[in-house]
Parts: sequence; C-alpha cells; structure tokens
Amino acid sequence: MSADLAVIGLGYVGLPLAQEASRAGLSVLGFDVSTTVVEGLNAGRSHVDDLTDDDIAAIRAAGFRASTDESDLDDTDTIIICVPTPLSEDGGPDLDAVMAAVATVSRHIGRGNLVVLESTTYPGTTDEVVRPMLEESGLVAGSDFHLAFSPERIDPGNAQFGMRNTPKVIGGQTRACTERAAAFYRRFVDTVVEARGTREAETAKLLENTYRHVNIALVNEMARFCHELGIDLWDVIRLAKSKPFGFQAFYPGPGVGGHCIPIDPNYLSHNVRSRLGYPFRFVELAQEINATMPTYVAQRVQNLLNVDGKAVNGSTVLLLGVTYKPDIADQRESPAVPVARRLLALGANLVFHDPRVQQWHVDDNVLECVPDLETALTRADLSVVLQGHAEYDGDLIAKSSPRVFDTRGITPKSDTVEHM
Repeated sequence: MSADLAVIGLGYVGLPLAQEASRAGLSVLGFDVSTTVVEGLNAGRSHVDDLTDDDIAAIRAAGFRASTDESDLDDTDTIIICVPTPLSEDGGPDLDAVMAAVATVSRHIGRGNLVVLESTTYPGTTDEVVRPMLEESGLVAGSDFHLAFSPERIDPGNAQFGMRNTPKVIGGQTRACTERAAAFYRRFVDTVVEARGTREAETAKLLENTYRHVNIALVNEMARFCHELGIDLWDVIRLAKSKPFGFQAFYPGPGVGGHCIPIDPNYLSHNVRSRLGYPFRFVELAQEINATMPTYVAQRVQNLLNVDGKAVNGSTVLLLGVTYKPDIADQRESPAVPVARRLLALGANLVFHDPRVQQWHVDDNVLECVPDLETALTRADLSVVLQGHAEYDGDLIAKSSPRVFDTRGITPKSDTVEHM
C-alpha cells in the first residue's frame, strides 16, 4: 500500500508527527521494530504521554496503520526517521538505531523520494553517515532523491506548543533538498525556517539544548552558595525576571532529565573533542555541576534529618514526583533515580508518590508506592519534592509533613520547609 509519509520510530517524536500529518490529510504509515508498540497502536492503544487512546483512534480512522514489515516502505513518497540516539559508553552519540533505520530505508528508497532525519545527533551525521548509506542503493542524494535534516522540537506535556505551531527548522543536502523538505512540512506545520544546510540544522538543535543545560547549571550552582549565604534564590529569580529584557528565568532542581538536556549537549562536546582536540568547557562544566545535584540533594536530606536528631539510616523518606518533568509519566534520565540510589545506600526507608507513576524500580529495588498522599506525608520523617506535578498542593505538603525539602519551590517556606 502506498503512503504519502512513512514515519520510522513511533515514540514521543514520531507519533505526534504521524498524528499531525494525518490531521492534514496525508496517508501515513508508521514503522517500528517493536512488535509491542506496533500491535498496541493497531489495537488503538497509546504509549506516549501526549497522545490518548482517542487520538490513536482518530489517526487510525484517517488511515494510519503501524507495521514491522519493512516492505511496506515501498512506494512511500516521504520517509522521516525519528529513532533514539542515546549516549554510547565513550560519551558520544550511539547511532546504532539511526544506522539500522537508514539501512532499512536504503533497501526501499526510490527515485524522487524525500528522506529526513529528525533524530538528534552531532553535526555532519546526515552528510557523513546517512547519505553514504542511502547512496549504497545506487541513487544519488540531491539528484535522484532528496535528503534533509530537521531537528525534532517535541516538548512532552507542553499544552501550548505542539507539532503544528512550533517552528520547524529544515536543512537539506542541497538547496533543492531544502525546498522539497520545506514544502512537505508546510503541509502540516505553520512555520518552516530554512537552514543553510544539514550541519547548521543539526547544530541548531544542540545549541538550543546546550543553552538550557548551561543556564540550569548556573542556577543549580547558585542554589548551593545562596543556601550557604542565607539568600532566598527563589526570591532572587522572582526579582530578576521582573526585568522585561536581557533575562530569562531558569530554576534549580535535583538534576536534569529527559533525553535532551542531559544527553544532547554531550554530542556537541564529544564532536569538538574528537574533531578539534580540545574541550567544550561550558558543556563539560555544566554536565559536572548538574550531575552532582542528586548527591547534593541527598546531603541536604541528611542535614535536615540531623536537625531533628535523626539519622538517614532507618528514617522514612518520601519522594514526591519521580518523572523527569512535571505532569507527564516519562521517567527517562530522571534525577529521581540517582537521588533514590544515594538515599538507599545511606539506609533510608524510601517510599514514593507520583500521580503519573504506579511502579518504580531503582536498580534492583522496587520502591513502595504510597496511595494515600496525606497519610504518607504525616508518617514520613521527611518529604522531598522532586517534581512539581499540578496535582501537588504545596500548602498541603507543607502542613502535613513534619519536615519538607522542596527542590521545585512549590511549597511555602516555613520553619519545617526548606527549599533548594
């Protein structure tokens, strides 16, 4: 069966893309190597936060179907690759999933096809890795088929900006490739921003996330010395952001999570080191600061328990919110894991509550999920706010728990409540 679009990788990037394209009237095929994902989608079940089962039913009604059969990629006009790019053991990007997807595409690519990589990676990947593999088909990029890179900008849980109203950056192998890709995305994206080439588009994504990574590290380091100096950092940020220009507010936390912030800047750092032979010092320092925050949180927990004459060992510590960002169930790279790991090592009786997560594993430990939040707050020796889900009532947390350490600033400060 022919399709206007085939999306390879049906995760938090690929599935919203398939949804928006389907809404615009395109016939969409979803391809994934996971039979669980494919069977679930074809049965009408969503596995990502931003799409409900009703959303899946709607795109299926519009003709969407998912497949694990690569022959279904034949007679597809446009193929977009949205597979994961985690870090490898040496700290660089792991391109195994990208190369597997590209190898699959190369076996089915036809003349006139458009192929777009959306997976975040280092500058040069599209030209140096993707293009040669696709050209093993005997077709030439820029003349026989069009090739481009377009960085994904999906923000899970963001109710204001989605696929359609988030500007789409496009960089092609040639000018004609850029124009072809831009024309395609304009069918279901409001604003398309054309890059000079694939490397510029690849680097733009890394700059966006490096900017956030560095600024989060800045406020995390400020949180430490402001605490030591008796300065309320949250009030400092409130005051600073009253300036209508020249400042954007970032907030401290127990670390950074998700795919983008803890991982993407390392692609750039690794690329600079491997190609130019010197460090990208801002990125590496930011990584060092943010990576130490879970240990810092555990130390603050230990200090607060000491105020009450209690040791961590044997004390009941309640963790509130274990996802990497508020109001979603996604736990990828969540800083709650290293926080929990450190507290378990210190002997804490660790329990958790999260309105979005019912089961949570930390290494080989299955932590108890407490169903009744108010009761759990009163029984805990100390409650730690790790994520500020909308369901959490800061006033209730502050008045119900004997002592609170709030890393997200959702509770009113008091003699028994301390902020990051």
